[in-house]
Amino acid sequence: MAVSVRIPAPLRKLTGGLGDVTVDAGNVATLVDKLEAAYPGLKARLCDDSGQIRPFVNIYVNDEDIRFLKGPDTPVNDGDSVSIVPAIAGG
Repeated sequence: MAVSVRIPAPLRKLTGGLGDVTVDAGNVATLVDKLEAAYPGLKARLCDDSGQIRPFVNIYVNDEDIRFLKGPDTPVNDGDSVSIVPAIAGG
């Protein structure tokens, strides 16, 4: 299933400058693994050593935060849009 993934500017150095990539995946966890296969080093920026999505990384499927869905098991379907958004802190 072809899914469009929006890559944030800080991670584009790993995708050769691409801001949007397409991945075939059935859920978010597989999508992250496929991103890693295509763009080595990306998973380490998104996930911790145990493979869990880092707390400061927000992933949205069709504008829905996966934390309020099924987390990494959130399904993705052909034509879905996935956005990776690093949290921004400040005061």
